[in-house]
Amino acid sequence: MTTQEVANKLVALCREGKYEEAYNELYSPNIKSVEPEGSAWPTVQGMAEIAKKAEVWTNMVEEVLESEISDPIVADDYFAITMKSKVKAKGAPEPMRMDEICVYGVQDGKIVLEQFFYTPVPQEVA
Repeated sequence: MTTQEVANKLVALCREGKYEEAYNELYSPNIKSVEPEGSAWPTVQGMAEIAKKAEVWTNMVEEVLESEISDPIVADDYFAITMKSKVKAKGAPEPMRMDEICVYGVQDGKIVLEQFFYTPVPQEVA
């Protein structure tokens, strides 16, 4: 698949909420996932670590109230999308809005890099 085809397929699957299918079909086994400095999420490498990260997220979210994923912008072996959502976290009094820019790197028809850009929520120090 070309970078454009990978980008279009990822957007289509994410809009349908088929994230696991996207990982299985489009991601390289050696995927690297990078979060912003200061976020609660670590940078991870490999499908096993991506699966753990996805499981933690799924267990945190009670309900997705809104979700919007842009069409991709493609340049060479990279593409970017925006994701905007409103989610209700388990135990949280109010829903929270999340906006991020997601940049993906593609090699040999597979996503080898995902990097997320957003303003992290300040973490409390115990």
